[in-house]
Amino acid sequence: MRDSITRHSVLILNKNWIPINTTTPRHCFALMYSDNAKGILIEEDKVMPLEWNDWVNVNLNEKDRKIKTVNGYVKIPTIIVLNHYDKIPKQVVKFTQKNLWARDNYTCQYTGKKISRTTGNIDHILPKSQGGKTSWENCVIAHKDINAVKADRTPEQVGLKLIKKPCAPRVMPVSFYIRNREYIKDWELFLN
Repeated sequence: MRDSITRHSVLILNKNWIPINTTTPRHCFALMYSDNAKGILIEEDKVMPLEWNDWVNVNLNEKDRKIKTVNGYVKIPTIIVLNHYDKIPKQVVKFTQKNLWARDNYTCQYTGKKISRTTGNIDHILPKSQGGKTSWENCVIAHKDINAVKADRTPEQVGLKLIKKPCAPRVMPVSFYIRNREYIKDWELFLN
């Protein structure tokens, strides 16, 4: 039981049915039991929000994720909807190498040509040796050969021009970052 209660993911929808997070079955059961959420039962194209007292009586089939309790098995919801929370949290995109490559779309910001991690690297527009910081506004993806020529100089000092001025990605709704890593079919109704 302990494994089932912590291992699976449950999608959380706000009260407007917009995805805002994921949680463990343990947390989702606490939310449902305390009347802060309803479990979403999806059967034969029907989507039914159920309160805790109705949820514990849901009939199970072999494929259902479930936990054993003193009163028998209880289905683990794949999705819950909150009863009172209607906000859509936003998340600032962290500055990481992976996110920088994604922001620049695997494209050299000096030549406009597609590159890979083997042919490109991170360039500090104002080099660290000249006081440049590692930030969204001072870093771009560049072809290794271009970056080698630029070395510890600014683009202007070597006659290079950036395709566009780098900036931090927009703050995004957290739903943008929710991934269906367990390939739960029910989530497809709510995630793009």
